[in-house]
Amino acid sequence: MSGRGRMTLCALAATLMAAAALIPLVTEAGWFLQAVLLVGVQAGVGALARRVPLARALTVAVQLVVSLVLLTLMFAGGHAVLGFLPGPDAVGEFGRLLSSGAADVNRYAIPAPASEGIRLMLVGGVLMIGIAVDALAVTFRSAAPAGLPLLALYSVAAGLSGGGASWLYFLLAAAGYLLLLLAEGRDRLSQWGRVFGGSAPNRLRQSVAGLETGGSAPLAPVRTGRRIGALTLGVALLVPALLPTLDGGLLGGSGPGRGTGSGGTISAVNPLVSLQESLNQPVDREVLRYRTTAQQTQDLYLRIVALDQFDGTAWKSSERKIGDVPDPLPPPKGLSPEVPVTEISTNILADRSYEQNWLPLPFPATKVKIGGRWRFEPEGRTLVGDRGQTTKGARYDVRSLAVQPTREQLAAAPAAPADLRKEYTRVPANLPPVVKRTALEVTKDASNDYERAVALQNWFSTDGGFTYDTQVKSGTGSEAIARFLKDKEGFCVHFSFSMAAMARTLGIPARVAVGFTPGTAKSDGTMSVGLRDAHAWPELYFEGLGWTRFEPTPTRGSTPDYTRQETPSQDPSDSAQPTTGASNEPTASPQPTDKCSAADRRLGECGREAQAGPVDPTDRGTPTGTVVAVAAGVLVLLVLPLLPLLWRTRVRARRLGSGGRTPSDAADRTLAAWREINDSAWDLGIAPDGSQTPRRTAARIVRLGSLDGPSAEAVHRTASAVEQVLYAPVPQASGSLVDDVHRVRAGLRDAARGRTRLRALLLPRSAVRVVWAISGRASAVRERWSGKWGRWSGPLLRRVSRQRG
Repeated sequence: MSGRGRMTLCALAATLMAAAALIPLVTEAGWFLQAVLLVGVQAGVGALARRVPLARALTVAVQLVVSLVLLTLMFAGGHAVLGFLPGPDAVGEFGRLLSSGAADVNRYAIPAPASEGIRLMLVGGVLMIGIAVDALAVTFRSAAPAGLPLLALYSVAAGLSGGGASWLYFLLAAAGYLLLLLAEGRDRLSQWGRVFGGSAPNRLRQSVAGLETGGSAPLAPVRTGRRIGALTLGVALLVPALLPTLDGGLLGGSGPGRGTGSGGTISAVNPLVSLQESLNQPVDREVLRYRTTAQQTQDLYLRIVALDQFDGTAWKSSERKIGDVPDPLPPPKGLSPEVPVTEISTNILADRSYEQNWLPLPFPATKVKIGGRWRFEPEGRTLVGDRGQTTKGARYDVRSLAVQPTREQLAAAPAAPADLRKEYTRVPANLPPVVKRTALEVTKDASNDYERAVALQNWFSTDGGFTYDTQVKSGTGSEAIARFLKDKEGFCVHFSFSMAAMARTLGIPARVAVGFTPGTAKSDGTMSVGLRDAHAWPELYFEGLGWTRFEPTPTRGSTPDYTRQETPSQDPSDSAQPTTGASNEPTASPQPTDKCSAADRRLGECGREAQAGPVDPTDRGTPTGTVVAVAAGVLVLLVLPLLPLLWRTRVRARRLGSGGRTPSDAADRTLAAWREINDSAWDLGIAPDGSQTPRRTAARIVRLGSLDGPSAEAVHRTASAVEQVLYAPVPQASGSLVDDVHRVRAGLRDAARGRTRLRALLLPRSAVRVVWAISGRASAVRERWSGKWGRWSGPLLRRVSRQRG
């Protein structure tokens, strides 16, 4: 096998080995077989194009066109011209699939289902990386830079998987890159023949342009490739260790966050993106299943983490010290023994698809029994996985307290400790004044912190005219809160973040909890929690009662009993009147009523969760912008390889077109015809020689172009006309030379081989004149501005020099 053949196979193998890191991102691996087939065909087309041989740029263009045809055949064949040529309908189908794929990426957690849109994005992405690797390593014979697209492919996989990509995939990608480097080194070394260790004579050293020693020169590419490979692998290993990992999300991510050590810290997290993606899942995939001794489950929220720091851009958890999980856990902060509590036990099983490193727990938990490497953060009362520990398939038992404060206890709560109050009432300096102004307006009739908190909750959930919408623009910073207060539409993140910020402006310690609502009761007595149960809610601190849950989000969760002015005795969610059969024979149907507040019933919002179910996204057709963008991209892809041909056709038409009738115009037409003959010969492989006279140039073209008969006479006739223009005192008028130019071009084409004619048509060598023209104009601009700068700066510098003197 030739060196080019080995390089082609190694480039193909390297691309597929790096692409293997994408396999865990989706539930099915069938797309990978499609990618293998298409990349293989693409590599074969590249090998054939190089064997012709075509120009390097033309080879890449052919591969791009073939890749587009293959994608059309595979994903839009029913909309294509003749079943494989991309037409307007196929472009529209691509736009629809890409829009659908982008929406699926936002909706689904890892691993996502292999929808048509996601498969198109995966296969198309691997194809583009395959073209880049093949072009760099084989077509342009530079394997070292080919590591960049391979690294990009692996980085995308590692980033989307939350940094949890298996080390095996990294080794595969690295091995593919090293294989490519070694193949290139062997290919280059083989071109030198056998290498001896002794020094070569001076004559050999001189023939090797720029190399210091003849004997060691052939080894330079090998050594350079190995050094670049070692450097790239070193960077790939060190950078992930120095940079924070891409978190897979608190709610549905697939990879753990950064590991922690004994006495270490946990890093800040921002759950907005993961939470919004979870709420927008078209299918409510189960992530947790639990059984509990709680008589009523409407208040059994499963809390993951507390976000206690607001810096003006987002709410996030502070970096805090963690330690071993104590048994039992320390008493909840600020909870007085006078407050009635009920201890409940809960057995929880996490689905194997639910993989993140924060453990969902009822709040406040007093005892946790779980295997694995888990650590305890006392301030937020959360458990975080250590050294790669995740919730995947975890089974654990939790004891927790159902705290039942009264309205009187909350209203009479004393001020919080000064240090706690200072930390949890801090707001950023850039918080818009409208936030505090609105908080004061809403709570103007309240006489204590409890009444202020209830007023804020009721304003958001019932009285303020807010709308629950998970499709609104994301945002958690100060400006996003101000925009939310104005537009009055958002989802739980906006409601909880805004209420917590407003409570802080009123001097009430507040933070935001992220986790899940209680879920849905099943006929076997268990509760099922899905991704669409993901939720965020504010927690406000009252001395003697501790951190207390509030529910400002309309139609979500349940309003706590202690925030209601009155609790109807008929309400099945009333904790004072539990039904004995509620825990023994749970059904799915009463659950929406149990979780529905009196205020929600007045608004007619009850039952929405039960009726929502899996809903297919509304198909509004492919956006016009997407169709236009895809069409423009395809047009550029098809037209770009034809630009040299189009430019050459335009130049020929301008040169041979009719001009003026003056002697000067006749001379210009003669010189233009001569330039066209020279460029036509150049396109077919006869390079111009500016040192020759027109007569000797004509003879050279006739000889190298194998011209005879009318075509040879036409060259000489045109050369004679050029000499008349250049040297004769009074040039003799010559007739039109257009026919002579056409005869010469026809004779040159007939004598050339087929591939030479094809190259002259699609990638004419004379097109380099465009680059020369641009370079000349750029140099002229630089010289002009340099002259202006010299004229302007010279007097100024002399004036400054005289002032200093």
